[in-house]
Amino acid sequence: MNNHRLLIPLLALSLLGACQRGMEKPPLEGAKIGGPFTLTSEDGTRIGSQMFEGKYRLIYFGYTYCPDVCPVDMQNLMKGLKLFGKEDAARAAKIVPLFITLDPVRDTPAVLRQWTAAFDPRLIGLTGSEADIDQVAKQFAVYFKRGTPNAQGAYLVDHARMALLFGPKGEPIALISQDKDGQTIAAELDRWVR
Repeated sequence: MNNHRLLIPLLALSLLGACQRGMEKPPLEGAKIGGPFTLTSEDGTRIGSQMFEGKYRLIYFGYTYCPDVCPVDMQNLMKGLKLFGKEDAARAAKIVPLFITLDPVRDTPAVLRQWTAAFDPRLIGLTGSEADIDQVAKQFAVYFKRGTPNAQGAYLVDHARMALLFGPKGEPIALISQDKDGQTIAAELDRWVR
């Protein structure tokens, strides 16, 4: 009998948490970031953002030649998405992870395809002309600056580190802590994905 008394408050708390999750105001609600875009996918076809209508978009801007932070951030984000999928497969299936390069000269579709495959088969790499990428980065308020190539042609791209979550209509929802562990990221996705 004591077990039943304990279960009722626990059930009430879990229902209250679910209700509050649905009522919490997203921190980026109303922000003027994002918008429609057309880029080149890792299979070489031009695709528009309308392809992702009805899906949440977890967007990260970086580049494949990044020596340190981009690979670690992608590993964390994809681990969090996988953990979230284990907890709630239906809601996790509503998320499309996108990696948008800031280095379109080197990040060709073939390079992106190989790079994204190393992290998760759901991850979609996007590239385009320098003008395409410059425009999308501006729309999404992403700071970056391509460095000057050295004698061997190598260069770095200084860029903001952030993962952005957008809703099914392309509305900005929240920044996702890409530099945290998978559990933290899964909890953030659980907080915002309905």
